[in-house]
Amino acid sequence: MRISEIFEKRGAEGRPVFSLEVFPPKRKKNKDSIYQAVEKLQVTNPDFISVTYGAGGNIADNSTCEIASTIKNNYGIETVAHLTCINSTRKDVEVMIERFRDAQIENVMALRGDIVPGEDIQREFKHANELAIEIQRRCLDELNILGACYPEGHYESKSLESDIQNLKYKIGAGVDVLITQLFFDNEKFYRFIDLARQSGIDVPVAAGIMPIVKASQIEKTVQLSGASLPHDFTAMIAEYEHDRKGLYQAGIDYAVRQCRELIDHGAQGIHIYTMNDPVVAIRVWEGIRDLL
Repeated sequence: MRISEIFEKRGAEGRPVFSLEVFPPKRKKNKDSIYQAVEKLQVTNPDFISVTYGAGGNIADNSTCEIASTIKNNYGIETVAHLTCINSTRKDVEVMIERFRDAQIENVMALRGDIVPGEDIQREFKHANELAIEIQRRCLDELNILGACYPEGHYESKSLESDIQNLKYKIGAGVDVLITQLFFDNEKFYRFIDLARQSGIDVPVAAGIMPIVKASQIEKTVQLSGASLPHDFTAMIAEYEHDRKGLYQAGIDYAVRQCRELIDHGAQGIHIYTMNDPVVAIRVWEGIRDLL
């Protein structure tokens, strides 16, 4: 089922879409771990699960398509397969699209991908909208295209307003649904939505939420994402800096409060970045399932 249709259906029911993100294990010998996680995540009855693209965009070692297909066909959960382009040639993209078609995957997340300093990159695609155009050209309406958006603006943009103007290129290129980068300050999300709607962007937007439950995540995830940290979040980190169990529970509680407030304010979707940790994702779901 197309993700845009899921949003339309849930919207008619007056309910937000609930979705999850998982990533392929870095080592092939650990590939069964992703399915063990999905088996546990089934209890949340997600509307869809997105599967990220392999680090570096190497199609030779990429298991995104296989995992997305298995989740859809073996577990009965709709999936979104990520596809990045900064390290892909047009031939690479053609190959991946054919894989998606053969696996009967209906939804693709078109992403530029991260630029790693010092790493050689391909030059055939520079932006995600170019990838979306290529997908649409090859598939017409066979694939539902999703895209990323940034409540605080992409780190390479001059301003949030200019980033939203760039976002309109994605919509024009065929992107039907947006999922945000993780954020911790809901006010940033509300402002982004207001500006996007004022600019004419009317596609569904899911709010991307990552529960922070470990000190190691703060530097690796928070700093790399560029997300600003509101007072409540920094106070939580300061209070439980040396309390591992306390931070674990506090991080879940923060994510639950954030999601509940977003839903109360009309968020069309909640998208949980699970980090392949089903226990944390399930705990967050338990805290908001009455609103789903």
